[in-house]
Amino acid sequence: MEFKDYYQTLGVSREASQDEIKRAYRKLARKYHPDVSKEQDAEDRFKEVQEAYEVLKDPEKRAAYDQFGANWKAGQGFEPPAGWDREFEFSGAGQGDFSDFFETLFGRGGPFAAGGGFHAPGEDHHATIEVSLEDAYHGASRNITLRVPELDSHGRVRTVQRELRVKIPQGVKPGQRIRLAGQGAPGRGSGAAGDLYLLVELAAHPRSRLVGTDLDMDLPVP
Repeated sequence: MEFKDYYQTLGVSREASQDEIKRAYRKLARKYHPDVSKEQDAEDRFKEVQEAYEVLKDPEKRAAYDQFGANWKAGQGFEPPAGWDREFEFSGAGQGDFSDFFETLFGRGGPFAAGGGFHAPGEDHHATIEVSLEDAYHGASRNITLRVPELDSHGRVRTVQRELRVKIPQGVKPGQRIRLAGQGAPGRGSGAAGDLYLLVELAAHPRSRLVGTDLDMDLPVP
């Protein structure tokens, strides 16, 4: 899978404000729109521009993309680093015909919640957390810190920390999700806030490992 440089696609710098990104997208979308462009590869270029804008217009996706994108160049072979999105909060994937690169990074969530009207529910957010084997077995309550992107006064993305108290259910397994009602994005008007879903991963244990529903241990035998 090749790495995609979304900033290069839109022709903007990594320090570009959200307004600069929007202007660049509109200019390129007009240039390559299949209904008006005479370029031979207009449709493909238009899809690339749409995909880049889908990521860079969203502070959450942009911050997640930025945290490793500086070390890669367009066209290089790429695999996302293990756990790159752990304890990073973001919304679901957008709707569209996107590349494998996009789907690998952002495709695990559902589509964005439908907007429209003054009253609308907030989007659900997603994050991945690491849980110890002991907490998964016994259940626990613990504080977690998530990194949440937001826009500053200049329209640039910054990351702030958000602390939450989470109850780990007894017997939770890897791949299960913990739902925190009302902890997603705020709704519009009187719309209800979205939920936050935490995908559970088990931390490596020095002596034990989970195999299905069994617990395996390696013991030295003299």
